[in-house]
Amino acid sequence: MTGEWRDRAALAEQAVTRRHLRRLAGVLPGTRIGRIRWPRPLPIRPWPWHYWWQAHLLDCLVDAELRAPSPRRAANIAALARTLRLRNGGRWTNAYYDDIAWFGLAVQRAGALGPRSGPRALAAVSAQLRAGWTDHGGGGIWWRRGDDFKNAPANGPAAILLAREGRVELAASITDWMAATLVDPDTGLVRDGVRVDPDGAVRAVEATVYTYCQGVYLGACVELAERDGDDRWAARAAALLDAVSTRLAGPDGVIPGYDDGGDGGLFNGILARYLTDAAGRRPELASAARRIVLASAEAAWDGRAEPAEGPVFAPDWRRPARRPIQSDPEADLSVQLSGWMLLEAAADLERAGQPG
Repeated sequence: MTGEWRDRAALAEQAVTRRHLRRLAGVLPGTRIGRIRWPRPLPIRPWPWHYWWQAHLLDCLVDAELRAPSPRRAANIAALARTLRLRNGGRWTNAYYDDIAWFGLAVQRAGALGPRSGPRALAAVSAQLRAGWTDHGGGGIWWRRGDDFKNAPANGPAAILLAREGRVELAASITDWMAATLVDPDTGLVRDGVRVDPDGAVRAVEATVYTYCQGVYLGACVELAERDGDDRWAARAAALLDAVSTRLAGPDGVIPGYDDGGDGGLFNGILARYLTDAAGRRPELASAARRIVLASAEAAWDGRAEPAEGPVFAPDWRRPARRPIQSDPEADLSVQLSGWMLLEAAADLERAGQPG
């Protein structure tokens, strides 16, 4: 049915924004911020506020604006970008390189929708990311200032952002480091990160495989394939997609999720975003990437809960969702953003003439 995913994405947007998008402190005019849980816990606390969840809320609003432009949503995008800085103590950046890379990507995509915020935010974020590169552990950007960890969730989005900002050489160095250090030679999947000693030696490999690590590495390779043109990027993107298809998504093609919500609630949606990006930009990857995104979208939609306030998505799309109470992972903004992000990805494939 033409427009099916567009309509479903609109319902997801409506549900998430009604439940979670509010004024800062509930009262400050001209501000917007994402409520971390719905229903809200009692007593109501202003923390944690999860900077990087807010960045993905901004990204999802941009997805929706590309699907169906609206003056009201455009105003919310501009307000959310401004409010993130206000809530962050008047700064665009914090100590976490992954946080600011996500925010930089969202602000960059927002473009003219955030004219007062975008250029200044991107300048601050890009400068901090460039400063985060060191030769410790063979290269790469730190996860956090003053830490001993370098990981895919910081380096992948940083490489994508820097490539889009025209800093292709640094983006290529970051992605080469990920390929050499984090890609498991046995499985082809991207491991989480490495612990580095003060002398620069790698002390330990954190070998856990998270879905979003695959997404950001794929996104970096696809971005560089277009901007650098070297054959290694397309070859690495194809190898990663093959590993995701055969070892991660499984025979049903559905991206696996995490039952405990929290940060993990965003991981599967991020992979869906960059699979869709790959499908739209690399014809040789389109069929496999499209299959995973649409199978996941069908599973998430079929498994949704339907309270009066609109659809609720499960943290693992292979399982049915529950109408959330305060202790359920379905109450987390992160989990609902992933579901919304996935449906926007399916709508994007539909808009591009790539329905399954």
